[in-house]
Amino acid sequence: MKNTAIGIAFIAALIGTSALAADMPLKAPPPPPAPVWSWTGFYIGANAGYGWSDSTVSYTPNDINAYLSTCGNQRGDGTCVPPASFNITGAVAGGQIGYNWQLNTYWLVGLETDLDWSGLEGQSGASNFILNSYGAASFFATEKISWFGTLRGRVGIVPINPLLIYATGGLAYGGVKESAFMPGPTFGAGSNSNGGFGYSCGTFTGQANCFTGSSTQTLAGWTLGAGGEYMVTNNLTLRAEYLYVNLGHSGVNSVTTSTLEVPGTSPSSFTANFSNAFNIFRGGVNWKF
Repeated sequence: MKNTAIGIAFIAALIGTSALAADMPLKAPPPPPAPVWSWTGFYIGANAGYGWSDSTVSYTPNDINAYLSTCGNQRGDGTCVPPASFNITGAVAGGQIGYNWQLNTYWLVGLETDLDWSGLEGQSGASNFILNSYGAASFFATEKISWFGTLRGRVGIVPINPLLIYATGGLAYGGVKESAFMPGPTFGAGSNSNGGFGYSCGTFTGQANCFTGSSTQTLAGWTLGAGGEYMVTNNLTLRAEYLYVNLGHSGVNSVTTSTLEVPGTSPSSFTANFSNAFNIFRGGVNWKF
């Protein structure tokens, strides 16, 4: 009887303990470990964006006749060819490859190279002047950035994972196409010669332009910029970036096209001097290995 009473008491104690445990809140499982973000490694990616520039072109006479027919004319029947400002705009797209070294929790350095197709192009308005015996004249210019590439260092800070903010700069290079032309007259004619150089423009020449020239060049310069990059996973990142690209200055020789130059003279010409700097804003995606 005593053993039965002890068993009943033991069972009752178990039931009470179980009920008490059921009423107690369950302990939450431990949180998953925070992801370990690392920017170190090689990456490859693609980019696309938009470019713009306020470009300039100025004109310089190349020979004594071109000079005396314009701003060097002491008689006052010629005027200098004025400079012109114009916009070039267009889309850009390409790819990049690089490597990052994360130095510590907050800082990293890196090296990146890229190559982009470019649709930046534009044409200047008229540069109006007086070309001696020819009379009223106008020069026009065109400029196109066909492609560009960079080789840049990067210095970045990780203010909070997984965000990177960086500054960048280095070498820039690109393909530039430019032209400068002075349309011929719709009527009449003009000609001049001095110092062994001459030009002859008129409807009788059969030429659309009195002076014309073009060039395609590969130019080198420098670039500076900044951007931000966000690590979606340890392999995939998204970025937005601004670059200022300066490829220096270049010139196009615009030569008289007339087949009836003044006999015994060499063709007169002008040089169109271009500035080749532009801005780029682009977004991109990278895959880190």
